[in-house]
Amino acid sequence: MAGRLGLSRDTVNKMCRFSIPPGYVRKKPVSRPKLDPLIGVIDAILEADGRAPKKQRHTAKRIFERLRDEHGFAGGYTTVKDYVRQARLRQRDVFVPLAHPPGHAQVDFGEAVAFVDGVATKVHLFSMDLPHSDAMFLKVYQTETIVALLDGFVSAFAFFGGVPQWVLMDNTKLAVAKFLADAA
Repeated sequence: MAGRLGLSRDTVNKMCRFSIPPGYVRKKPVSRPKLDPLIGVIDAILEADGRAPKKQRHTAKRIFERLRDEHGFAGGYTTVKDYVRQARLRQRDVFVPLAHPPGHAQVDFGEAVAFVDGVATKVHLFSMDLPHSDAMFLKVYQTETIVALLDGFVSAFAFFGGVPQWVLMDNTKLAVAKFLADAA
């Protein structure tokens, strides 16, 4: 097989072991003998920048200049720039994990175009889902009215075999008469 593909046997063996190529994995971390002693200084600068106004924060070039002038750094700008980029990525909040406890539901009305007797017709969709289990209920209505909303709730509760402890509704005007600023 390796001969037909023009690849080494080791490469073919790796291809057979992994459905997706594993990529290159370093055996040990990159050694940066000139930068490593100053990583604490860079981290302190970046931490202080987190509290400073946006216009007063250090660029990677300015950090490089400070390391060179104040600490006698003899390395290159690219080394500093790469470390600063990685350090800033580590500091960022990439995502907020969502927690969906059992007994919680979400409700929304949406619109869609459906073909009824071959004619394109706008319909309204009542949707209730239970994010914890990914269970979902959907019902189609001709209009979005309070009667349709209440019927959707009754139908969804019958479908799920019970009533959730808590329901989050999208801001539908059918269910919300007035927003109160001091409501808790």
